[in-house]
Amino acid sequence: MTKVKPKAPTEASPRHAAKSVRRPWGTILRVVGLSLAVALVSSASIAGIVAWKITSSIDSVFLAGEEIKLSGVGAIDGAFNVLIVGSDTRLNQPAKFGGEAAGATLNDVNIIVHVSEDHSRAVAVSVPRDMVIPIPSCPREDGSGMNSEMSAQPINVALYYGGLACAVLTAENLTGLEIKYAGLITFNGVASLATAIGGVDVCVNDAVDDPYTGLKFPEKGTYNISGWEALAFLRSRHGVGDGSDLGRISSQQVYLSSLVRKVQDEGVLLDPTKIYGLASVAANSMTLSNSLSSLDTMVAMAMVLKEIPRENIIFVQYPSTTGLGGVYAGKVAPLPDLADALFTAIINDQPFRLDKDATGIGSEIEGKPERTGSGPILSGIKGQSAAQNTCSVSYVF
Repeated sequence: MTKVKPKAPTEASPRHAAKSVRRPWGTILRVVGLSLAVALVSSASIAGIVAWKITSSIDSVFLAGEEIKLSGVGAIDGAFNVLIVGSDTRLNQPAKFGGEAAGATLNDVNIIVHVSEDHSRAVAVSVPRDMVIPIPSCPREDGSGMNSEMSAQPINVALYYGGLACAVLTAENLTGLEIKYAGLITFNGVASLATAIGGVDVCVNDAVDDPYTGLKFPEKGTYNISGWEALAFLRSRHGVGDGSDLGRISSQQVYLSSLVRKVQDEGVLLDPTKIYGLASVAANSMTLSNSLSSLDTMVAMAMVLKEIPRENIIFVQYPSTTGLGGVYAGKVAPLPDLADALFTAIINDQPFRLDKDATGIGSEIEGKPERTGSGPILSGIKGQSAAQNTCSVSYVF
């Protein structure tokens, strides 16, 4: 953990290039940098980006329905939806995250990303892991048939019952969106990505001490986190908000918004060292839908996302609440009316803004409020834009 010191008003942000790298990595990285530059400028094929090492290592699965194939970088047209799943597998994890304790592998993080038809806006919807919803009939991962549909189940059992394809079908059933792309990342992958990108700055409004994840910040301020500390921050529930999963989602959006700003401000997608590191992590720690497993597709999406103005990248929570009884006792219940309003806007590709105080119980705005999106206000939806500097709210229990 590195405490980030405030910069003087006249200090420019340094942008250093790598000066020397020992062989053979220097040769490989130069190839990566040259190939990526060609791809970004001319929309040529990116097969030259050490595809022999990366593409062959990626695990991929087929989703239900037709798969999309791109003919090359820049060929992605129109609106598209991606499901990002975080698996809670304990394999190769430190003891504070459960070690290698046996248990079902669940989809504990579910983020649905929608990019607009004209590629000018993006909305990322986080679905609480404990939200109770119907699980549709899903094909078994071993191809032996179908699992029966289930009612009143937490969404995070979908991965256990039918793998990534079932998580996608469940998300489609919940939202009404057609999701053609999906990726699953492990705890190891999250930690490795944070390191590969050079750490992410996160702000807290007070000291944080979460004994469940080991996350400790001695005082309020901004910290640069990477590796297992970044994972601890993203997984911390007892250290932020009100100790609930809804508070954790708000805190995760603090991290994701800062990540977007880092990628856009520091030219991460133009840094060959970081590109190679990110690609290697993806190859070793992710399972991708077949539609997303080619480098052409991944870079095409990256090119789209890096051009979206940060005020038009909005992170929201699926409308939900806690404290209800019945099948929702101890779990999270969806709020159908607010959810309908949110997904009607997304499906119809309509821009929207959030309330000024929409950050949720796990975060708060730091400094001057920034614009959140465009269009009419969608009141009652919790979240923030990537343009907003926010701090996680410390929770003492």
